[in-house]
Amino acid sequence: MFGTIIALAVFFAAALVGWAIAEMKGKACEYVQNEEEKAVDARIAQQLHEDGFHELTIKDVMKSISTKGFDAV
Repeated sequence: MFGTIIALAVFFAAALVGWAIAEMKGKACEYVQNEEEKAVDARIAQQLHEDGFHELTIKDVMKSISTKGFDAV
């Protein structure tokens, strides 16, 4: 019984330490795009706009999917 409580406490402590490391890593290692990547993103967005791409709203999605299920054949 006492061994189980110790094992549970060790597991909980290890989980907290792992969680803290993951949180700190996300704050310490930030990704910043360079100018070349920003230019590529802008070029791709412009190409999509020229090709007629538009982002769907939830109403557009509801029109194009089946929300009632399928009928058996």
